[in-house]
Amino acid sequence: MAIATMTTPLPISLFPFLLLIPAICFTICHANSNLLCIQSEREALLKFKNDLIDPSNRLSSWVEGGDCCKWVGVVCHNSTGHVNQLHLVSPPFSPSALGGKLNPSLLELKHLSSLDLSYNIFSSIHIPKFLGMLDSLTYLNLACTQFQGVIPHNLGNLSKLQYLDLRGNGVSNIEATSLQWVSGLSSLQYLDLSYANLSKATDWLQVTFKHPSLLELHLSYCGLEGPSPIIVNSLEGPIPDYSGNMSFLEVLDLSLNHLRVLDLSYNGIKQDIAEILQSLSRCCLDSLKSLYMADNNLFGHLTDQLGHFKNLAHLSLARNKISGPIPSSIGELSSLKFFDVSENQLNGTFPLCFGQLESLETLDFGYNLLEGVVLETHFSRLSRLTTLKASQNRLRFEPNPSWIPPFQCEIIELSHWHLGSKFPQWLKFQNKLSVLDISDAGISDVMPTWFLNLPTQFEKLNLSFNQLTGEISNLNVTDTIDLSSNRFTGPLPRVLSSLRILFLSNNSFSGSLSEFICNPSISDMIVLFIDTNLLIGEIPDCWIQWRYLGYLNLENNNLTGNIPFTLGFRNLFMLNLRNNSMFGEFSSIMQTFVSLIMLDLSENHFSGSVPAWIGDELSNLVILSLRSNNFDGHIPQKICDLQVLQILDLAHNNISGTIPKCFNNLGAMATKQKGYNKVFTPEIYDFPFYFTELLVLKGREDEYGHTLGLVTSIDLSANSLIGEIPKEIGSLVGLLSLNFSRNFLTGRIPDNIGNMELMESLDLSMNRLNGEIPPSFSKLNFLNHFNVSYNNLTGQILTSTQLQSFENLSYVGNHLCGPPLTKNCTSKGILTDATNNGSSSDGNKVNWLYVSIVLGFVMGFWGVVAPLFFFRSWRIAYYQKLDHICGKLYVFWATMGM
Repeated sequence: MAIATMTTPLPISLFPFLLLIPAICFTICHANSNLLCIQSEREALLKFKNDLIDPSNRLSSWVEGGDCCKWVGVVCHNSTGHVNQLHLVSPPFSPSALGGKLNPSLLELKHLSSLDLSYNIFSSIHIPKFLGMLDSLTYLNLACTQFQGVIPHNLGNLSKLQYLDLRGNGVSNIEATSLQWVSGLSSLQYLDLSYANLSKATDWLQVTFKHPSLLELHLSYCGLEGPSPIIVNSLEGPIPDYSGNMSFLEVLDLSLNHLRVLDLSYNGIKQDIAEILQSLSRCCLDSLKSLYMADNNLFGHLTDQLGHFKNLAHLSLARNKISGPIPSSIGELSSLKFFDVSENQLNGTFPLCFGQLESLETLDFGYNLLEGVVLETHFSRLSRLTTLKASQNRLRFEPNPSWIPPFQCEIIELSHWHLGSKFPQWLKFQNKLSVLDISDAGISDVMPTWFLNLPTQFEKLNLSFNQLTGEISNLNVTDTIDLSSNRFTGPLPRVLSSLRILFLSNNSFSGSLSEFICNPSISDMIVLFIDTNLLIGEIPDCWIQWRYLGYLNLENNNLTGNIPFTLGFRNLFMLNLRNNSMFGEFSSIMQTFVSLIMLDLSENHFSGSVPAWIGDELSNLVILSLRSNNFDGHIPQKICDLQVLQILDLAHNNISGTIPKCFNNLGAMATKQKGYNKVFTPEIYDFPFYFTELLVLKGREDEYGHTLGLVTSIDLSANSLIGEIPKEIGSLVGLLSLNFSRNFLTGRIPDNIGNMELMESLDLSMNRLNGEIPPSFSKLNFLNHFNVSYNNLTGQILTSTQLQSFENLSYVGNHLCGPPLTKNCTSKGILTDATNNGSSSDGNKVNWLYVSIVLGFVMGFWGVVAPLFFFRSWRIAYYQKLDHICGKLYVFWATMGM
């Protein structure tokens, strides 16, 4: 049987297979779009999760059987499904930050190239060594994770790593004794070890500057202190025979260095800035774009070498000790955007070359010693300038009133410049201003209405210490206003509800506080200073909405009444009501002022006793001044529980009783260490200010501000205190001023007061003290005010001591002798009389001069009068003779008259 064979053309025979191709492609593509993660990697991630602490359940999507490629923070490769990125970064200071420990199951993620765990909290554990085995990593970010201990050297095995951020936040304490492991990171371009302790890593400069691929280096706050890490006299290992004064940068082969960003700020580097610039010019003259060396101990002068870094865009040398002029070569840095040399000792003039820097955005040379005239030309081409900070220089700038600046600044700070007597007209054209400080600028003008109506909304406005006048109805400022020390009048201005800091001190604002304080929209105010004005009436009782108020100063007004009840339960740190006309007893609501640091109620009419609870409830008090009121009763023993009290002023009251012996428990006065100065210079949202207080020290009243935190003083003068001065007072070895004058104190001066060697002012005058001045007073070498006048002190003033340098008014009204008094002493310190060779004592001495005068008068008088009195014939003869003489005188006068 023959079998018939049927043949089919080739294209037709392939047709079924061609139909299969779209189906296969569809299947593959569909499979890729629903690709699940690798099971082993899913299990590794679940193990990793189990060792984490997740307070906010951020990883709730990480469950058994789920697709890990869709989990929070997990990124998989599009085609292979392998996990290649793990990003579990937390927001800074977030309560949802992860904690716990890191499970080495991450080693199962063989294709992991990026790991970011920044801003989580892994406190008290070390950086795991297994991270050095994730050899596919190109990106590792453990910033601000609070790891502890030494950085593991096996991180240097990550040869593919390009980005490494291990910076801390001041809480963590990671450290490295060597950075040699960084040499193994052959692909590294970015390195940030800020806040790591590198004080023992003496090779940091050798390693980092030899690195061939490193472009950006951040080593701020690393403890890189002197001797200078850049200029050294010796190097470890075999080094060519170069001069000992050559820098690392000269000795090392840096031909491969392409460093673009160098951040060494906030260290203790002590070196000449000229040498640093010279060294950097040998390695990265063309590549360097950003140099940050703020907050070190750099010194010397800026040189023209600076102008050779043609690509430099950011330069920060703030808060060093650099002196000399700003070089004119700065005008050659055509790429410069950021220039900060603030808080140095630069002098000379403000160079005209700055007007050429068209790219400049931020210019800060504040707090230097520059002087001279600034012209419009200085700003001629600065069209991109957004920040101009130049306060605290002696510069004069008075442009033409029609001048229109080429820039639109957001921040202008020209404090202490001389801007002319008229309000600067050129500010009219600054429509983007957020911060303006033209304080102490010599302006004596009426506040222009156009300024108050500017379309911009200020964040911070400082016009203080000028002579501005007029009334202000409202202020369009969101955060901080300082109009103090001007001559503004009228009622208090309306302010925005968001305002947090307001200074209106030392003006002539008048009226009552009611409308301002009782405005329900004001709720965010933290600092309110309206002292030294003409305010009247009572302090209104409507402080409920002032929930954040911390600092309140209403001194030197004409306020009356007592402290309002609703002011209680505020978190007050400072309350100053000095020099008003307020009255009443110590308000019990003040027991709620538990955070109070400073309380000044002096120069009012408050009465009653000082409450005992002040020592329990107001335990944070550093200043307590109740001076010049009508307080009575005894000083409560509980006041001795104020362990941080530095200033106690109860002078000029009616307080009686004895001085508490427990004063030796006042801890801040019993130590020579002054650790509370920062208390008086708080910084509220980057706005620093300081407390001021009028103190009677050294016999005069002065205002203390910046140095207030260094003062320790007790003043109980002008009261009715009795009894002896307790010897426990001598334990207050940190006390600078002690005043017990004008009381009724008796007994001897305690000898151990001489142990208070820091004492600068001591006044015990106008009491009933007796005995001698203690010999231990010879140790009071810092005394510049001393008064023991009008007591019953005896003996000799100590010789060859500072006590003899004071005027005799310091000793009058006693029974003292010796210089500076004119009364001499015997060898035993007993008063002597120069006319009697010192033979008589003070109590029994007879002045024979007076005796002889009296006897002479008596004998002469009775020698003439007695015969006339007892013999009649003498009297008749005497009167006849007297009558005869009178007759002759009469005839003589009559003859002369003719």
